[in-house]
Amino acid sequence: MPTKNKRYGGYRSYAYLEAGRDYRPFALAPELGRVPEHTVEVDPEQEARVRRLLEENIVVSLHDHPTLVPADLAEIVDYRRQGREFTAYEALSRSYLDAVFDNMMDGTAVVTSKSGWKWDDVVYDLGMRLSDLAHQDFIVPCRTVADIRRAKEEGRLAWVAALEAATPIENELDRIDILYGLGVRLMGVAYSESNALGSGLREAVDGGLTMFGREAVRRMNRLGMAIDVSHAGDRTALDTIEVSERPVFITHAGARALWPTARMKPDEVIRACAEKGGVVGIEAAPHTTLTRAHPRHSIESVMEHFEYCVDLVGIDHVAFGPDTLYGDHVGLHRAFAAHLSIASAHQGPAFEEVPYVAGIENPTEAFPNIVRWLVRHGYGDEDIAKVIGKNVLRVLEDVWYEPH
Repeated sequence: MPTKNKRYGGYRSYAYLEAGRDYRPFALAPELGRVPEHTVEVDPEQEARVRRLLEENIVVSLHDHPTLVPADLAEIVDYRRQGREFTAYEALSRSYLDAVFDNMMDGTAVVTSKSGWKWDDVVYDLGMRLSDLAHQDFIVPCRTVADIRRAKEEGRLAWVAALEAATPIENELDRIDILYGLGVRLMGVAYSESNALGSGLREAVDGGLTMFGREAVRRMNRLGMAIDVSHAGDRTALDTIEVSERPVFITHAGARALWPTARMKPDEVIRACAEKGGVVGIEAAPHTTLTRAHPRHSIESVMEHFEYCVDLVGIDHVAFGPDTLYGDHVGLHRAFAAHLSIASAHQGPAFEEVPYVAGIENPTEAFPNIVRWLVRHGYGDEDIAKVIGKNVLRVLEDVWYEPH
């Protein structure tokens, strides 16, 4: 499905520099066509409706990593250590995304350290990406909901800087302000490991939100920074939702009732998020949102989690955070398994490994196929509009600070 009216002029990342002189070049994965294209089957009339829905409505990915990784994953650490990650501009221009929450390198930013999650690494990563974005005009750094609406109108893409965990702030509350000033508009409480705010999902004992964590939540509320509990432990997530004065996101997860791993959220957490007005984004990264009915990861297993959450909390509280990228996602997980605590987060029933999730392999193909699936399964226009963007925008209008 070709894109419509995207104002992309052909810019490539760091084109203002000389490869080999200013930075070490790497052979990167192709932006599109790395694996066979998979299209959810619909008839011509339904496909026309899919196109209309994508064009008429604001489409928001609540969680992605829309960048390129090396074609040879053996080079991923050297690539990330350089701190110069390449944005997939052309592929994004062919998507129907109007806004994307980009979680950058997060715990895989190893510019100055071996283990990631360091303040210097995160600021280095963020500053480098902003420098690249400043040299083109298709993707626009997003600070407000108005920026998202403007990007839609102008055929551009709103880029929201996000972090999956507050670990890099250490015990420095004012670092939240610094990140906000640099453009970060969403931040997670903790990743798999505990930090000064609370417990991550890999911990055997979840101590809940700390006193410092409560102050951090309060500061994010005051600044107008959205909060994510996708990787927080269950008790920490519940505490965060309770303490926050504003709705909270679960940007990328699924239902533990369908697949019993720590990475999925129990009904109690999903309900609490919705009762506070928040939204859960359904995950699609390889080997996450599996189900007993679909132990081979596919769009069918992803959408089973979607329908479960809709039945549990209602259509107004569900969206999508596919958590995809351009390149070998499974290979990336293997390369950074220790950094991301893959094993502990995914311990559960046996499943069939896949090299990629057909139909949701990258940010470009994800939402057209999601909408095709929804159309094929009889969802109405308004409900589709809600889950592909309106629900997220509603929360952002409540959470983000909008200058007057």
